[in-house]
Amino acid sequence: MSAAATLPDPSGSDSSDSDPSEFRGSLTALLLQAFGFPSFRANQEAVCRAAIDGHDLLLVMPTGSGKSLCYQLPAIARGGTALVVSPLIALMEDQCAKLTAQGFRVARIHSGLDRSVSRQACIDYLNGGIQFLFIAPERLRVPGFPEMLAKRKPSLIAIDEAHCISQWGHDFRPDYRMLGQYLPALRPAPVLALTATATPTVQRDILTQLGLQNARKFIHGFRRSNLAIEVTEVPQPMRGDKIAELLTNPSHRPAIVYAPARKRAEELAAQLNHLFPTAAYHAGLPAEIRDSVQQSFLSGKLQCVVATIAFGMGIDKANVRTVIHAALPSTIEGYYQEIGRAGRDGNPSRAILMHSYADIRTHDFFLKRDYPPIDIVQKVFNSLGNEPQPLDDLRAALAAQVDDETFSIAVEKLFIHGGAQVDFNNNATRGHANWSAPYNRQSDHRRSQLDLVQRYVDGHECRMAALVQHFGDTADGRTRCGICDFCNPSATSLQQHRTATSSELRNLREILDSLRSTQGKSTGRLQKELSANLTRKELDVYLSVLSRAGIITVEDAEWIKDGETILFRKAALTAYGEESGEAELCKLLMPGNPASNLATDAKSTRKSRSSKDSSLFATESPAKRAPSKKPDQDSAESIELTPAAQQLEQALKAWRTSVAKKLGMPPFVVLHDRTLRAIAQACPTTPNELQDIPGMGPTKLDKYGHQILSLCREA
Repeated sequence: MSAAATLPDPSGSDSSDSDPSEFRGSLTALLLQAFGFPSFRANQEAVCRAAIDGHDLLLVMPTGSGKSLCYQLPAIARGGTALVVSPLIALMEDQCAKLTAQGFRVARIHSGLDRSVSRQACIDYLNGGIQFLFIAPERLRVPGFPEMLAKRKPSLIAIDEAHCISQWGHDFRPDYRMLGQYLPALRPAPVLALTATATPTVQRDILTQLGLQNARKFIHGFRRSNLAIEVTEVPQPMRGDKIAELLTNPSHRPAIVYAPARKRAEELAAQLNHLFPTAAYHAGLPAEIRDSVQQSFLSGKLQCVVATIAFGMGIDKANVRTVIHAALPSTIEGYYQEIGRAGRDGNPSRAILMHSYADIRTHDFFLKRDYPPIDIVQKVFNSLGNEPQPLDDLRAALAAQVDDETFSIAVEKLFIHGGAQVDFNNNATRGHANWSAPYNRQSDHRRSQLDLVQRYVDGHECRMAALVQHFGDTADGRTRCGICDFCNPSATSLQQHRTATSSELRNLREILDSLRSTQGKSTGRLQKELSANLTRKELDVYLSVLSRAGIITVEDAEWIKDGETILFRKAALTAYGEESGEAELCKLLMPGNPASNLATDAKSTRKSRSSKDSSLFATESPAKRAPSKKPDQDSAESIELTPAAQQLEQALKAWRTSVAKKLGMPPFVVLHDRTLRAIAQACPTTPNELQDIPGMGPTKLDKYGHQILSLCREA
């Protein structure tokens, strides 16, 4: 008999027939009976009890901490059918497979299934024959579907990856943002919003958008006591050798290396594969190769994977010893998720982040690409009128002022922020004129995310404590980890440390003298007052050394000028620093090898930036080597289609219109015209061939691949 067989049977009853109180004293017994776990993980039980008692809640816990059980166990205890909204088909399928294997009655509805499967899921839901119904957020846009759900109200509503709801989330999705309008008709079911990555700002936005005014908040578990974080500045040309040197030690493997681009992932993987079994993983590889790499890594055949951020979702390999970032990440949230894949077995592990100024320039390029200058977007807005115009005509009319890729991005941004309306035939009309304010806010937010990453790498505090504070756990964020490069520099893997030289001691004394008898100073003012004429980077090194020793504090502060809030960093002596003298300064450890001093190190770093880093950037950076239009896109638009290809193009457009109407979205959101034309010209017959088409990434392939291939095979 399965574990689920003896649990409350939801068939033929709604959630009001269950009495959750009977489980209040025996949740551990239910946990063992339903899932086979003898005890809860940290913080799980309190969350489950709140959900069983019918409270709305927001749960923010890191990947691997057991968030899924926090909605699954309450769903079993409450009886009825739990509605689970999930944004990723792969994760939905994984959850369904696991619950089904445990004996629970589960159904799911998403675009990758036949209509008959979805229709049967609806019938089973209305008949009370299932305990969990998983749906994609887009399903709620289908006419009549929300009304069907309301006929037999769910006992609980779980919204997974809830950060997607927020306009400030790192994966903003309009369909998720509209969830709040469907919830009142499905009440009184409690709503559980779950995510692994939500800052306090995103948390507030999630609750606002879902209308959860009295929700309980559970923000827990972000400290990883076994994970030592090390952040070090390494010029780009040296990173491959440094990674190879570090991972040559077998105790540092298995390992995951995150690379900034597909080409770089393949280069690093080839370099490391000479030393130990290594493979690359990125979205441009065929699906069967990605699956093979993932399975080989999980089974131990591969000791290292060099990947883009496409790797890691759903990865549950407990013994990863090292996670290395070969470039600066774009968000703190993404960085935390990625390093969280190390040391899940509880044994000592290390996360290493390599960065340099060239990384900032690369991120700047992508930010400018994804958020074109406001005057360019304004030109596209000005070209719109009150009468519908084909997007292709508008694109051609602006060709001399706006390149093709920028035009497409501008239209999408205008559509998202209300500046453009696009119908199912890809005809656009002008929307409201207030689109620029939210556009600027979103652009500024993306910029601020990069600034936060830069502040993190330049930070003067415990690496783990800074991450814990970032996610809003302020109480736990006051405790040092004791093992990161800030807390324990002598134990770092890549960095070298030494005693201070006589010139460095003079600079340290001058910094302390400048801070005495004050309440602290901004680091900018401090830099100007010092006679040593230090660069900002050099001053940061001195401040970090003094802060690590507890002699000073360096904190974020703000002041208001002309109604504008200005952020700055403030350095101040501690009580220990007021009493510190020459003996304490001589004990300080400075970064670098014994033969160098900080001044020469800084000059060398600047020289390296101007030569090695800049030359590499000139050859590798997308800002330098990527043309404004992709060659394959240009060729797809200029190629004369055969009559058969023209027929296929028309069939694809008809299919796209049908999908767009179901989703209530304009066709370009499904696929751009240039992508359809390229598909018609290539007429792919396998998933690998389809994924090679520009504009067909893994997400599009997952959603629409089987439908597109079916049309191509018919052609």
